[in-house]
Amino acid sequence: MAYVFYLGEMQLPIAPSKLQLKINSNNKTTTLINEGEINIIKSPGLTDISFEVLLPNVKYPFATYVDGFQKADYYLNILERLKTSLEPFQFIVTRTAPNGDYLFGTNIKVTLEDYTITEDADKYGQDVGVSIKLKQYKDYCTKVISIKTITDANSKTTKVATVEQNRGSNKVASKTHTVKAGDTLWAICKKELGDGSKYKEIAKLNNISNPNLIKVGQVIKLG
Repeated sequence: MAYVFYLGEMQLPIAPSKLQLKINSNNKTTTLINEGEINIIKSPGLTDISFEVLLPNVKYPFATYVDGFQKADYYLNILERLKTSLEPFQFIVTRTAPNGDYLFGTNIKVTLEDYTITEDADKYGQDVGVSIKLKQYKDYCTKVISIKTITDANSKTTKVATVEQNRGSNKVASKTHTVKAGDTLWAICKKELGDGSKYKEIAKLNNISNPNLIKVGQVIKLG
């Protein structure tokens, strides 16, 4: 099975061979008198994602360099920006069979929790190994309530609560489309954007030199 990994706008040059997604539980176990333990079912918790990636300092023929060959520090700088930006980003993985058939994908908004950089000459040679941990991010909103005291002509006071504004993290993630068998860039733009003629614009956005050559499993950014 072949993988393609994206962290935000960055495609990893060498896809990790192993990926772990842990769907956490918020269920609560409690004890009832004369009934013993029961399990109170609650909505699932946030998903934890972990994997290890090799960042090459050597141009390997099996690696993919979307923006041309870049050494490890290029990707390390992007990881640092993802960590310090205090903003969530999209984590996207596409999976294809050896014959090129699209299998399934993962597309989830996440935060970069932590990462460990390892330099080991015996294991990695000139390259750098990075262990990455991500956590699912869900948009949320908080209501700001203002309580005012109103006094009428008879000196009677009344407290009135009003919602002044909403604050939260509701940034819209960039829209993407994973190429399936039979897709064309024109058809994707027609379906997703309502205008097939935008295929040249989308090709430029995704650094696609030939709009007629897109691959099954390829993730197309639409904006």
